[in-house]
Amino acid sequence: MPETIAVNFDLFARGVLTTVLLSVTSMSAALVVGTVAAAARVWGGSALSGAAGFYVEFFRNTPLLVQLFFYATLLAPRNLGITSDPVVVAIIGLAVYTGAFVAEAIRAGILSVDPRQVEAARSLGLGPVLTLRLVVLPQAIRTVIPPLGNISIALVKNTSVAYAISAREILFTGLLIHQRSFSLEPLLAILVAYWCLTIPLSIGVARLERRLAFAR
Repeated sequence: MPETIAVNFDLFARGVLTTVLLSVTSMSAALVVGTVAAAARVWGGSALSGAAGFYVEFFRNTPLLVQLFFYATLLAPRNLGITSDPVVVAIIGLAVYTGAFVAEAIRAGILSVDPRQVEAARSLGLGPVLTLRLVVLPQAIRTVIPPLGNISIALVKNTSVAYAISAREILFTGLLIHQRSFSLEPLLAILVAYWCLTIPLSIGVARLERRLAFAR
C-alpha cells in the first residue's frame, strides 16, 4: 500500500464507507420513488400521470450538482431548518434524481406485461397496488433488473458530486489527503476505489442479465 494512503487509511476508509452508504441508501429510496412514479404514469389518470411525467422530465434534465446545491440551501437551518448534514442532503438529492431514471425503467417493464393480465387481475377484484405487486412486477422484473443495475452503477459514480456540498465521500477524503501531501497517490486511490465499487457491480449485472436472458 502506498505510504500516503497507509498513513491516512482510516480517513480514506471512512470516505469509502460514506460512498457505500450514499449509494445503497439513495438507490433504495430511488426504487420506492421510481416505482410510485412509474405506477402513477401508467395507471394514475391524467392528473397523476401528468405530475409523474413532469417529475421525470424535470429531474432527468436538471444537473444533479444544481439540485444538490438547491437542497443544501433549502434544508439548511436558515431556511426550512431540517438538516445541515451534507450526507443526508446528498442522499435526498441522489434519491430524487435517480428516482426519475428508475421510474422510466420500471414503466418500461410495466408496459412489457400483457395488458390482458392486468385486466384479468382487475376483474378478480385486485386493486392497483395488489395488481402491481402480485401480477405486474413479478413478470416485469426480468425486463427491469438489467437497466436498474446500470442505473445503480451510474449512481455510485454520481456520489462523487456530493463532494461539492462537503459530504466526506471518496472524492472529498481523497482530495483532502492530496492537499495535505501534494502526492499523486491519493488521486490514484480515488480511481481505484471507484473501480473496486463499480467493476464488481458491472460484472454482477452482466451475469444476471445473461441468466435472465437464458430463463426467457
